[in-house]
Amino acid sequence: MARGRLGALELARLLDAAAQPLYVLDEDRTIVFCNQPCLEWLGCSAEELQGQRCIYGSVEGEIGVSLAAGLCPPPEIWTGREQAGMVGATLRDGRLSRRRARFIPLANGTEVPFVLAIVETEDLAQSADKTQQPLPSEAAELHERLRRFRHERAEKYRLDRFVGDSPAMRLARAQIEVAAASRASVLIVGPPGSGRQHAAHAIHYAVHGEGSGPLVPLSCAVLAADLIASTLAAIASQRFPVEASGRGTLLLNDVHELPIESQTEIVRLLSGKGIPLRIVATSRHDLADLAREGRFRDDLAALLSTLVIRLPPLVERRGDVPLLAQWFVEKVNARGGKQLSGLSSEALDCLDSYSWPGNVEELGQVIEEAHRHAEGPEITLGDLPQRIHLARSAAAHPRRPEETIVLEDFLAGIERELLTRAMRRAKGNKTKAAKLLGMTRPKLYRRLVQLGLEEPNS
Repeated sequence: MARGRLGALELARLLDAAAQPLYVLDEDRTIVFCNQPCLEWLGCSAEELQGQRCIYGSVEGEIGVSLAAGLCPPPEIWTGREQAGMVGATLRDGRLSRRRARFIPLANGTEVPFVLAIVETEDLAQSADKTQQPLPSEAAELHERLRRFRHERAEKYRLDRFVGDSPAMRLARAQIEVAAASRASVLIVGPPGSGRQHAAHAIHYAVHGEGSGPLVPLSCAVLAADLIASTLAAIASQRFPVEASGRGTLLLNDVHELPIESQTEIVRLLSGKGIPLRIVATSRHDLADLAREGRFRDDLAALLSTLVIRLPPLVERRGDVPLLAQWFVEKVNARGGKQLSGLSSEALDCLDSYSWPGNVEELGQVIEEAHRHAEGPEITLGDLPQRIHLARSAAAHPRRPEETIVLEDFLAGIERELLTRAMRRAKGNKTKAAKLLGMTRPKLYRRLVQLGLEEPNS
């Protein structure tokens, strides 16, 4: 037994003497060893890092927890195949350090009790993204894109759910950042499931985080008019501490559902003493459009729409679906159970062909269900819910549109055919053709003209 312990200590000394950063994970994805170059690279102590479980995704928490997430190998490593990948961490100085790594499974038969990670000694330059050797899978590429996005945007503004490179989402993120830095009233417009409430929360918590003032939500679609009015009156009369009122938010969800009586009360409160909280409202429709249709008060629409943020339906930004799907995969990973690397190319193609009536919220539900069913290291085509496959099949074999039969046109076509045959059989003689059809010559002539078979007065 002592000899075995001596061998382990000797191996640790050899690994510690290596010039490259090295670390070892056990079968529970727990970091059991990291050498001195690895600690120096990350700027942490062995006590902060060793003993932390690696989650394949972004995990908030103490320094050791977030660093361990950045060191997680691709889940495919536990199948026993050596993998290449990217590891990275947001260092104490706020800089994102990204390096390539090799993951070597230390297999014992079919089991993989340990994984050795060998990290390159130099950071990847930001400009090297397109010139370096590509990552081994589409899921790995999406994982790395998501890591960079989180570092650049989401940590400050909690915009994870709004990932994507589509022009509409770049504009929405910019508008959210402007709204977060302002105390003006904000209207967030978008279809159900597009993330309106998440955008409102991102705006409220952006600057002060958990130290923000009160967030007071009111559901305009559920609460009765008198209850909404009394709640607003109570808020208007309440005295918040200066720092709380300066950071607090009144969130009016589904403001387009407000009864006219409540609209009048809100205008009265805002025009009088006022509500000591910044107002953020969500709506399915632009309030200015509703006001033009007479379904919303003009003055209230103007008061609530100082800044307007429009969230597009998912079907209008299909190019963002792969990165959003990866985000949802890693969100489920963060719970600490089964770890998946992402989705196969076939599964992503299937998601691309779906119409997403439930928008981002539906995509999250689909990924969670597929994550639960997956048996391998990634979500495959067969793991997706049945409704996605049925919708894909229906799109590939659309129903033939039903032809509308206009009776007059149908009968006119038959009559035109009979007249043509009779004239051909009578060799153009209208008198003979009329006898064949059992009608007078003048009537035959009129029908020939009406059906375009004869020029008038010919």
